[in-house]
Amino acid sequence: MINRVLIRLKIIQIVYAYYQNGSKNLDAAEKELFFSLSKAYDLYNYMLMLMVALTNYAQKRIDAAKAKLAPTEEDLHPNMKFVENRFISQLEINKQLLEFSTNQKRSWTTDEDFVKGLYEKIAASDIYKEYMASSDSSYETDREFWRKLYKGYIFNNESLDALLEDQSLYWNDDKEIVDTFVLKTIKRFDEKNGADQPLLPEFKDEEDQEFARRLFRRTVLNCDYYRHLISENTRNWDLDRVAFMDVIVMQCALAEILSFPNIPVSVSLNEYVEIAKVYSTAKSGSFVNGTLDGIVNQLKKDGKLAKS
Repeated sequence: MINRVLIRLKIIQIVYAYYQNGSKNLDAAEKELFFSLSKAYDLYNYMLMLMVALTNYAQKRIDAAKAKLAPTEEDLHPNMKFVENRFISQLEINKQLLEFSTNQKRSWTTDEDFVKGLYEKIAASDIYKEYMASSDSSYETDREFWRKLYKGYIFNNESLDALLEDQSLYWNDDKEIVDTFVLKTIKRFDEKNGADQPLLPEFKDEEDQEFARRLFRRTVLNCDYYRHLISENTRNWDLDRVAFMDVIVMQCALAEILSFPNIPVSVSLNEYVEIAKVYSTAKSGSFVNGTLDGIVNQLKKDGKLAKS
């Protein structure tokens, strides 16, 4: 699940903190990097659990309505389509998700007010009303219903973002990326797999894990060389006047460009320019792009950049 976009972002955050805290312990910083990446995977599982929590809350409301002293006909015979959704029934018994919940001792029970508010928004939506009124009853319909709900009410949910930020500082910048993987997971669910439906792995393969380790270490260990290259290509600037985050972004970019011959230069440049636009100053995107482009051209001219 953890892709290279997230790896690059986490490395920049850890490298920035490494310098800001005056740390000299590279092993400890690397350990923090992988812990931070593991927290993103925790968030992925936690977001899957939220869909189950919403369904369980709906069931509790049905049970409470039936237990009234004078229940109405609707209370006694509710529409059970939402709580009997086949996709959620499969997700609820998923072995990997149950293992995560047990090992991490995580649940949404302590945030029931949030779950209640989110459920009420969902229940008032056209997506929900159309689904509940439809006579279509299939696993595919149930799964698609939740894909739409997630995209419309959990993705880009500012209240949820604030709640998660309070729970873990590691989740500040993870949710947007994690959401895309939750949506991909919903789409991949197959009824015939039952409780054994595989969730996305933490890392796609060992290569991505090694990419994270190598990129982080090269960024720090070759710091002086990369900053020399940056300084040489920003001669009209005093390096101390360049935004520190811009320096870190370019340092990481150069580590990738010079250490991974199989990654096209254009891919690396695009990734780090986008990060600079979001995490540094308003002008950082164009500044980082121009500086890195100049460095790459000089390295090619000097025969110091080899790409397959």
